[in-house]
Amino acid sequence: MHLLWFNLATDLDDPILGFTSSWIKEVATTVDSVHVITMRLGRTELPGNVRIYSVGKEKEFSEPQRAVEFYRRLFRILHQEPIDVCFSHMIPIFTILGYLPLKLHGVPIITWYAHRQRSFILRVAHHLSDRMASTNTRSYPYSGNKLCVLGQGIDTELFKPTTTVSPADPPLILFVGRLSPIKDPLTFIRAARLLSQKHRFQVAFIGQILEDDREYSKIVLEEIEQLRKTVPAEFIPGMGQNQLVSWYQKCFAVVNCSPSDHSLDKTVLETMACGKLALTSILGFEETMGQEVPSLLFQFSDPQDLADKLENLLKLPAQTIREMSNGLRERTLQNHSLRNLAGNLNALLHKLKE
Repeated sequence: MHLLWFNLATDLDDPILGFTSSWIKEVATTVDSVHVITMRLGRTELPGNVRIYSVGKEKEFSEPQRAVEFYRRLFRILHQEPIDVCFSHMIPIFTILGYLPLKLHGVPIITWYAHRQRSFILRVAHHLSDRMASTNTRSYPYSGNKLCVLGQGIDTELFKPTTTVSPADPPLILFVGRLSPIKDPLTFIRAARLLSQKHRFQVAFIGQILEDDREYSKIVLEEIEQLRKTVPAEFIPGMGQNQLVSWYQKCFAVVNCSPSDHSLDKTVLETMACGKLALTSILGFEETMGQEVPSLLFQFSDPQDLADKLENLLKLPAQTIREMSNGLRERTLQNHSLRNLAGNLNALLHKLKE
């Protein structure tokens, strides 16, 4: 099996898309070769059967330049390599650009998309793709028989429990995600204020500030500064996976405040893979959380409900917390491990090749 992979960013240090390198590395163990055309290239550590070609965003190429580079790379690969299937990961525009050359060479296309946001580009990519893939049915905005559920693909060999990192004292509660309205960090800040009246703890916000969220993030940072008057609190710019994992391992819990109908957020699964508690308002986590749903699933945009659930968890004996955490990791392994995703994708690749 020879796979062509379209990627938005291939960079281990990318705070949002760094995980794609782990995906490529794992999938590469199941196929003969992987040729990656990426919008942006950074630091990589990939096996010998992977070749990467950038269209030059890291070099600040213009959109027309990147389009020319995309076709130059694609035509060369198709001319020189026996490509069987194309996997387009979170970049539907590459699906559209590559459709005609790929079809002329008889190469089927799988497009991965895991977000509830609809767009004209995504609709076109959906129409042109042979299959659409996503984390689960909630993570993709269009219905139809093209959708294949593959799982979230968490690297559970990286995100795992450890005894070498001591738990923070006082207990550390994390918010991991960009400072944007869709992530709703203000609900967590309000819940932390309520909780501070009853418990000692500390909080840390780890994430990026994107240009579109600049004004909103100023409000959030001001609120974090106010929160410091009652709770030790800090904001830490986004970091790569290798740095983030130790924060998960030393925390008490991670809070995710995304909308209840939002696609599965990988930070929740990374937390649970590390054997830690994750509280969220996303209903799609009910299956993975299992019997812990009443303790961990809170009402969207409800700081009082979140504060109450955190208070109840902080009161629990350490043994109960360990039992809860072990169950969460086990279900994450079963439903969303990278190994499972690679196996599911490999089966889909061979089905389309037939």
